[in-house]
Amino acid sequence: MKIAWAFTGAGHMLLESVETLEKIASEEKNQITVLLSGAGEEVLKMYGLFDRIKALTGGYYQEMILEKDQMWSYPISGRFSLGRYDLLIVSPTTSNTIAKLVHGIADNLVTNAVAQAGKGKVRTILVPVDLESGDLDTVLPSKLELELCQNCDTCEAAAACPPDAITPGVEIDLLKCEGCSACQVSCPYGAVSGGSIITIHMRNIDIENTRNLKRLEGVDVFPRPTDILEHI
Repeated sequence: MKIAWAFTGAGHMLLESVETLEKIASEEKNQITVLLSGAGEEVLKMYGLFDRIKALTGGYYQEMILEKDQMWSYPISGRFSLGRYDLLIVSPTTSNTIAKLVHGIADNLVTNAVAQAGKGKVRTILVPVDLESGDLDTVLPSKLELELCQNCDTCEAAAACPPDAITPGVEIDLLKCEGCSACQVSCPYGAVSGGSIITIHMRNIDIENTRNLKRLEGVDVFPRPTDILEHI
């Protein structure tokens, strides 16, 4: 199968999405094209998952497509309107992406791909991060725990950071962070955490937009990335 997998800028279910994609890519019958929105590229790097995705690509119809390389016309979307793929998967799908889709807006790489997939009758699977109302536990990337920081004269975590993403005693610049975890290992006081769980509240508007995805032709909505394995 020719499968395109698109990542948006969500951290929730990101690791599970990567692991599911790796399972699909391990089957010789599948060719994988990865589409990364600008936010998707940033978030994969923050969580240290970018290289795992890159390792799955290489060759025709097995490319990694970055939004920043597609300019404003997104020529890669032509493959979808021509029906060149068997399946498009967007997982995880942010509330922003879903809101655009249900209102017919196609102004970035991922929303263009979904719109053109509809026109080319390419089946599309979405895994929304905002599916049900209530509270949701999600995982954070690297975080500086200020209450544990000792304001050392020489910050070992900052010294160990390859992209120089840490301002000692202040914050981690996540747009520079590569998710390598060197800072977590280097800090003797455990002042840099990774994988911390926080609880966020789902907004009613985002839940309603997710429900409205049923109006889109040829689109299936699954609650978890692993559910995809049973339906391809």
